[in-house]
Amino acid sequence: MELQGQCFKLREWRSGDAAALQKHADNTNIFDFLFDRFPSPYTTEAAETFINSKLAQDPMCNFVIEIEGELAGVIGVDFREDIYRKSPLLGYWISEMYWGRGIMPQAVKLVVAYAFSNFDIVRIQASVNGNNNRSMRVLEKAGFVKEGILKSNIIKNGIILDEHVYGIVK
Repeated sequence: MELQGQCFKLREWRSGDAAALQKHADNTNIFDFLFDRFPSPYTTEAAETFINSKLAQDPMCNFVIEIEGELAGVIGVDFREDIYRKSPLLGYWISEMYWGRGIMPQAVKLVVAYAFSNFDIVRIQASVNGNNNRSMRVLEKAGFVKEGILKSNIIKNGIILDEHVYGIVK
């Protein structure tokens, strides 16, 4: 399974992706904007554990962002349960060396189209730390709408931040 972008592709996980995942993910400038469950430092063991959890995805909902033949980031939707079962969460990150190149808005559009075509969902939601203006711009370029700001709703690195909630409806 592959989704083709202009200078990248979204593809399935491979066991050989661990070294590139560790190399690109081990960056505090990425960690600072993600959930605390994202390890820092990002070790080879963490990379292997994550990849092993994705190798047998069914359905496929988490993709490698591959640039020039190497993993350079991750994007996917996380399905929720109960009353949120038709509204998965979007998550993504890309290596700092590729920031500002317009790759992520394209990748978000590809995943949104894929998810709406292949899953019984009605919307996709994304939450952004209040200090992550770049990610807010990515979502806006991809057609997401800011639906609200949850004041002082999250804590990252000991700092209380607002949470910006974005959504896109099928």
